[in-house]
Amino acid sequence: MEKFRTALDMVTALEPDIPVFAARPHAAGRAARWFTQNFPGEVAYAYKANSSVFLLGALYGAGITQFDVASVVELEDAATIPGVRLHFMHPVKARHAIRKAYFDYDIKCFALDTEDELQKIVEETEGAKDLELFVRISVPAKNSRIPLEHKFGISGQKAQRLLVKTRQVADELGITFHVGSQTTTPDAYAMAFEEVKKLIVKAGVVVDAIDVGGGFPSRYTDSVPARLSDFIEVIKTSMDKLPVTEHCRLICEPGRALVAEAESLIVKVDLRKGNSLYVNDGGYGALFDSAHLGFVFPVRLIRAGLDPNEPLVPFEMWGPTCDSIDRMKGPFMLPGSVREGDYIEIGNIGAYGRALSTRFNGYGEYKEVILQDEPMYSIYTEDVAPLVRNA
Repeated sequence: MEKFRTALDMVTALEPDIPVFAARPHAAGRAARWFTQNFPGEVAYAYKANSSVFLLGALYGAGITQFDVASVVELEDAATIPGVRLHFMHPVKARHAIRKAYFDYDIKCFALDTEDELQKIVEETEGAKDLELFVRISVPAKNSRIPLEHKFGISGQKAQRLLVKTRQVADELGITFHVGSQTTTPDAYAMAFEEVKKLIVKAGVVVDAIDVGGGFPSRYTDSVPARLSDFIEVIKTSMDKLPVTEHCRLICEPGRALVAEAESLIVKVDLRKGNSLYVNDGGYGALFDSAHLGFVFPVRLIRAGLDPNEPLVPFEMWGPTCDSIDRMKGPFMLPGSVREGDYIEIGNIGAYGRALSTRFNGYGEYKEVILQDEPMYSIYTEDVAPLVRNA
């Protein structure tokens, strides 16, 4: 893997014709250290966010040894990392996946949100007595970019009944929830804990673990979340109010917050039409979130000798495929002189960018490098770093 100080150094040396994933493992390591030092419990990385070996290595080296997996492929991949503990937290799993996880990989931790799923787990583990079972409850999504309560989660009397039935077969009973991806205010967690408290009281069960899931935010051009320390304080305060013993475990599953800053995408401009830039990656590639969910990632023009005082103007970007939905509306603020042949660094795409890229229309091939400078935005620094127009 080639290393460069900046994106400008990389494009000067390589002049790449295909898009480039530029990893910053040091940023992933910094994020992991922050969570392991500040979260008052266990930290399990949400594997789906980014499975780059360079970022996984940085997370592992900084102390992340637990992983939340959602499929057989993910668990088989994560199981190659020495000494890891895996949590199979997809609430709906194929029977063969449950059996393989338990008997081939010694996974005992499973999530569920229905009585049918509970029965599947019991049957496919042959009535195992050492299961750690987490009931996924539905909680309100407040100020989250991607609400998640509609597909998974159980509530009300059904949740109470499921907790009782799960307690009867679980060695450890847990409750888990997800406040929604890119949640920008910590009160979402306070509301979720209130739901947890009500359910524990009404169900009358002893709970051994609380998993607050993911949802921790990163920083984007169009999204300025509260400080991560504010989220931690709300979780601590809310956990103290629960009717659980002091031995109840607390777990989180950050994905975006650990890796978003740790990878950029460098694209090449193939054509300019007014304020529309046609670039060599897009909505079927690493820019899915921008095309389909409206994320506005930080950008900077990568060109030697660029005038730092040149005014910025708004652009939209179009991907390389022949599909008209391959559009990133932005606006992306770039120097007005941007032209064909220029390179643009699109920052903070480390969460889900790589994971969602496809081979549609024959695209989807990337070069990979490591950059040693800082991300354009960082939620782990006291002040938000200003956008740099020339690396």
